[in-house]
Amino acid sequence: MSRAPTYSSLKSSNTTRRPRDSLELASLASTTPPSSHASQSSSPSGISSSRKISLSGEDPLSPSNPAGRTPQRPLTHARSFSVSSAFDFASNLFPLSSTAAGYTSIGASQNNGLELVEGGNLEKHKSITYLNGLSLVVGLIIGSGIFSSPAQITTNAGSPGASLVVWLVAGILAWTGAASYAELGGAIPLNGGAQVYLSKIFGDLFGFLFTWSSVFVLKPGSTAIIAIIFGEYIVRAFSPTSTSTEPLPDTSISMIWISKGISLLALTLVTTLNCVSTKLATRAGDLFMFFKFFALLSIAITGLVVAVTNTTLTSFTPNQDWKTTSWFAGTSTNASNWAVALYAGLWAFDGWDNTNYVLGEFQNPGRDLPKVIHTAMPLVILSYLLATLSYTLVLPDKIIASSNTIAVTFGARVFGPIGALILALFVSGSCFGALNASAFTTGRLVYAAGKEGYLPSVFGTVGMPGSDPKPLRLRSNSNNSHTSSLRSRFLTKMMVDDIFFTPITAVVSNSLLTALYILIGSFQTLITFYGVAGYSFYFLTVLGLIVLRIKEPHLERPYRTWISTPIIFCC
Repeated sequence: MSRAPTYSSLKSSNTTRRPRDSLELASLASTTPPSSHASQSSSPSGISSSRKISLSGEDPLSPSNPAGRTPQRPLTHARSFSVSSAFDFASNLFPLSSTAAGYTSIGASQNNGLELVEGGNLEKHKSITYLNGLSLVVGLIIGSGIFSSPAQITTNAGSPGASLVVWLVAGILAWTGAASYAELGGAIPLNGGAQVYLSKIFGDLFGFLFTWSSVFVLKPGSTAIIAIIFGEYIVRAFSPTSTSTEPLPDTSISMIWISKGISLLALTLVTTLNCVSTKLATRAGDLFMFFKFFALLSIAITGLVVAVTNTTLTSFTPNQDWKTTSWFAGTSTNASNWAVALYAGLWAFDGWDNTNYVLGEFQNPGRDLPKVIHTAMPLVILSYLLATLSYTLVLPDKIIASSNTIAVTFGARVFGPIGALILALFVSGSCFGALNASAFTTGRLVYAAGKEGYLPSVFGTVGMPGSDPKPLRLRSNSNNSHTSSLRSRFLTKMMVDDIFFTPITAVVSNSLLTALYILIGSFQTLITFYGVAGYSFYFLTVLGLIVLRIKEPHLERPYRTWISTPIIFCC
C-alpha cells in the first residue's frame, strides 16, 4: 500500500485537485495508522468483504465502475476503504472541510466531467426537486393529526386559548427540529436521515438501534395507523351512518374489517406507485399537497364566515362562548395534562424529518432542503392554527373534546349530511397523501439500512431482485398516431426515465410489515412507544448537530442554523 500523503502536501496541492467525495476522504483515513479508539475489522482492508464489494461498485474511482475509466483518469491500484463508513469522524480522518472546493456527495457531478448516472444507486439518479421535497414534508405532517388531535389537546389544555398556545408551541418545537435536520442534511447529503447522522456522529451502534426501531416498529406502525384512519373515514363517508357525528361502534365487527380491507387496498396502491417510479410517487405527492392545503383552507374560511354571519345551513346554532367567556377560562394547571396536550400536538406535526430520508436523491440538496423546511413549517403551523380557530368559533368545547372525527362533526353541523360526506372525503384524501409520503420515505430508510449493512444487502438494491438496476426510458415514437404521441408524452412527463428504478425490495418489505400491523389492529402501546422512542432519537440526532460542530468546525455547511435552534429543541 502506498504511503499516505502528508497534510502539508495535500494542503499545498489542493488548489489543483477536483473536489473530493466522501469515499476518497475515507480512503485517506484508512492509509494512516489506526488510532487506539478506532473500530477494527477482521478484513485486511479494515472492512468486511461484503461491505467492500458494495462500496467498490459505487466508488467513482474504482476500476470496476465504468464511470471511473476515462481518458483523463487512467486505471490505478485498488482502492482501500475506511474502517467504518464514508463519514468516519475518528481523529485520524482527514478533515472533510480541508479541500479547496469542499465536500461533494457521492454521485454528484465533478469538475472533470464525471457524471455517475448508471448503476444500482439511488444517490446517482437525482430526480427530486424543491416542490417534491415540499410535498413530502407537507404530505406526512398534514395527515390525520389535525383532524383527530384537537380533542386530546382541548381536553388536556382546558381552554380554547390554551389549546392555541399548545398548537403554536408544538409547531415551533417541530420547526427547530426541522431546521437542525436541514443543517445536518446539508453537511451529510445522503439518504437515510437520522440513521446516517447517528451512525456517523455517535457510532454504528446508535445508527443500528435507530434503524431496527424504525424499520420494525416506528415507521410501519405509524403508517398502519394512517392507513386504518383512511379506511375508517372511507367507510364513514359511504356508509348509511355517514352523517352521524359519533365514531364507528367498536362492536361493528363487519365495519371494522371492511375498513381494514380498504386500508390494505390503499397500502397496496401506494406500494405499487412507489415501486413503479420515483417520479410517479413524488408527483402524486405534489397533487395531494395542494389538496391538503385546500381542505384546511376551506375549513378555516368556513369557520370565519360562520362566526361573522352566525348562520349555518342546518338548525345548529354556532358556538357563542368565545364572545362571552374568556379564551383562557378553565385552563388546566396540571403539568401532566399540559405534557399530554403537547405530545398530541407534536404527534400532529410529526413528519418534518421526511425529506432527510431521500436527501441523496435531491438535485440540489444544499439549496433546496432549507427552502423546503422554512416554507413547509410556517405554512403548516398557520394552517393548523386557522383550522383550530375555526373549530373553536363554530363548535362548543364539549363537542370538540368528545369527537375523534372533528372534521366530520364540523361538516355535519355546518352543512348537514353533504358536509359530513365532503369532509370525510377530504380527510381520507389527506390520509392517502400521508400514506404515500410515508411509503416513499420509509422505503429509502430500509434501502439505506441495507446499503450500510444494518440489514441484509438485498434490501439495499434497486429494481427487481436479480435484475440489472438501470432505469427504463420512455420515448415518444414520431411514427405513432397523434393520440399515441399524447399518451407517450403524458407518461414521459409523469414518470420520465426512472420506471422500476426504485428500491422495490425495501418498499415491499415495509408494506408487508405495515399490513401485519393493520391486521393486528391494537395500537395503544405502539403509539406510546412511538412517542418515547421517536423523540428520543430526535433528541440524539439534534444533539449530534452540536457535537458535529465541535468535531468538524470547518466542515462545509451549505446551511447553518442558529446555535440556539438545536438547544431549544433539546431543552
